[in-house]
Amino acid sequence: MQIILQAAGLTKQVTDNEGEPLVILQGLDFLVTAGESVAVLGASGSGKSTLLGLLAGLDTPSSGSVHVDGRSLFSLDEDGRAALRGRLVGFVFQSFQLLPALTALENVMLPLELRGEAGARASAAAVLERVGLAERTGHYPAQLSGGEQQRVAIARAFAASPKLLFADEPTGNLDTATGERVIELLFELNRERGATLVLVTHDERLAARCGRQLVLEDGRLRERG
Repeated sequence: MQIILQAAGLTKQVTDNEGEPLVILQGLDFLVTAGESVAVLGASGSGKSTLLGLLAGLDTPSSGSVHVDGRSLFSLDEDGRAALRGRLVGFVFQSFQLLPALTALENVMLPLELRGEAGARASAAAVLERVGLAERTGHYPAQLSGGEQQRVAIARAFAASPKLLFADEPTGNLDTATGERVIELLFELNRERGATLVLVTHDERLAARCGRQLVLEDGRLRERG
């Protein structure tokens, strides 16, 4: 099977307020094959979001390597990593990360336009219709509910048909009922588009929907039986 994501010896160490070294992640080794859905669970402060940032090349490790679709992330400079993310990666964040000055349609169009794709407006409108927001395309984030904002974020993530989708606590700011609807949508689109899904969460219901669960504890990952 094709390996889409691989980490080897991944370590992240920072300095605490007293100047002492603080190890957040230590020597992580794991791989994800194309088409998998993988949940990373862990307590608050366990380093889940730090791990996701490293896997996406948004942060750099103290040591170790990450390969995405066979490319070594940290052999690339910052611009190179950004270009690779633009081609291969989508994101869904807990805080939505929509641009407030852009409408829902414009937020979804943005990654397509950055890639220079023709027909960005039509593609963005189609995926917004798929997530049930055809009537809200001209609304700004402040005019949308939390659930609607997260659906825009999901539409933006999937619009460019990424090979790899990272989700960071995608239901963390939503009530239970809205969160359930967003989870259904996330997995429906994941199946339709064939993306590999890696998400970090403390939500056991969300994690249970994934094919694999990894637990981050004391800076190390272990596979849950």
